[in-house]
Amino acid sequence: MKKTFTLAMVLVTIGVFAQAPANYYNNATGTGYTLKTQLYNIIKNHNDRGYDNLYTCYQTSDRDYFYENDGTILDVYSENPTGSDPYNFSASSTDRCGNYSVEGDCYNREHLMPQSVFNSVRPMVSDAHHILPTDGKVNGQRNNYPHGKVGTATWTSRNGSKLGSNLNSGYSAGYSGTVFEPIDEFKGDIARCYLYMATRYENVIANWGNFAMLDHSSNRVFTPWALSTLLTWAAQDPVSAREIARNNAVYTYQGNRNPYIDHPEYIAQIWGTVAGLNEVLANTVSVYPNPATDHKINVYSETPLDAIEIININGQLVQRIQKPAASNSTYTVEQLPQGFYMLRASSGNQTVTKKIIVN
Repeated sequence: MKKTFTLAMVLVTIGVFAQAPANYYNNATGTGYTLKTQLYNIIKNHNDRGYDNLYTCYQTSDRDYFYENDGTILDVYSENPTGSDPYNFSASSTDRCGNYSVEGDCYNREHLMPQSVFNSVRPMVSDAHHILPTDGKVNGQRNNYPHGKVGTATWTSRNGSKLGSNLNSGYSAGYSGTVFEPIDEFKGDIARCYLYMATRYENVIANWGNFAMLDHSSNRVFTPWALSTLLTWAAQDPVSAREIARNNAVYTYQGNRNPYIDHPEYIAQIWGTVAGLNEVLANTVSVYPNPATDHKINVYSETPLDAIEIININGQLVQRIQKPAASNSTYTVEQLPQGFYMLRASSGNQTVTKKIIVN
């Protein structure tokens, strides 16, 4: 059964920094840890612009044009993806910390990989790819705890981020200490930041200080429970429009990219997968022809889909098709301007993302 949907799309002007250069990943040809080393050689030696200038970066990398679309600072620890935020921070200097006592007082710079682990040394301490603007109070509650899956929360932020003992079962089995858990909307974002750090600092990360997520190796980098958590989060929360836009902005700012946003498939090619995650959907959804011709692409699924989304290289969601139809159907997406897109298909708690090129 064939279903045809005509998608009206706006052709955007693609600036020089709107995406990775065409040859950026040409040397990423291997698999396993060989691929990780190749990526390290591509993204190393970025332009370290210093810790104080992170606030300058946030002016373009972390503005909310995706949820409330009001240009305020997009804080993963306070953002409410489905309604009004509990509070907002202005992008001006007035809401930067300073002192704080409660949520909403001010925002500061959150090192997802705690800076104490690498003794606050540059360039790690000022690398925007893993340093996000976050509410000061919530950042303080997170402290230097690893990110993980909370069993019983001892503290919960106003957007639902939690602090508590690691669940220590399922994908998070193997650790029982205190962890900090972001909301589902940003789990994948944070996982890909950690994987970036494992790659960008492959040459030094084995010598960093003790941290429950690190195994003091330069290849796998993460302890089994932490790696399982990161791979699960990256698979369950695929690359978003917000991440694509942030990756582009940070690339403009410091001259290197997070390869796991550009190519999320690299994650499984390097570290493998957590059994069962998205495997069924990935094997039953196909996109053809790719590169597309005549400004249209076909999406065939053996599984009933909840949604099909098209995201352009600027990170903008340009079309979303809700409940396309039943299984064993082909959906034809037409009137696609020439360019690069990410096509995301979802069914239940599974999501598959495919890159498409329109010639």
